[in-house]
Amino acid sequence: MSRVTKIKHVLKEQEADEFDVPKDNQSIVRIVASRGNNLHEVESAAEGDGERFLVSMPVKFRKNVWIKRGDFVLVEPIEEGNKVKAEICRILTAEHIKLFEKEGVWPKRFTRKRELEDDLDADGLVRNTNRKFVEEDGDSSDDDDDDSTGPLWMVAGRVC
Repeated sequence: MSRVTKIKHVLKEQEADEFDVPKDNQSIVRIVASRGNNLHEVESAAEGDGERFLVSMPVKFRKNVWIKRGDFVLVEPIEEGNKVKAEICRILTAEHIKLFEKEGVWPKRFTRKRELEDDLDADGLVRNTNRKFVEEDGDSSDDDDDDSTGPLWMVAGRVC
């Protein structure tokens, strides 16, 4: 089978997925980092910090489908090996996530609302990650009665 034909079959299989809910032995995990040789470090949905372990990518996905940090996959545990604890069986798309949330099988740890709450600052606004925030010292502004001094921002290494 040529490479193009193989890619076509793998992509068609991904698109024609039946959107079945995960089975008892399968679990939903988030990709944390790529560790090379078709191994990926993932984070489980366990409460707290979540367990981190390695998963392998099956041969049918290699060089045909790419995943990046923050993507969600469905994994099945494997018995052999100490470090690699599971194998990827499905790469989850946005449609999968919507369906799993409706069915109630999506882990609460991975909900989008929770991710947005982590990015909020003290005022309840979303942080601008493109700029470094420098907090103002309370002692230096005691002698100024003017409230026009706000937080200082670092732009290109300079305080603005």
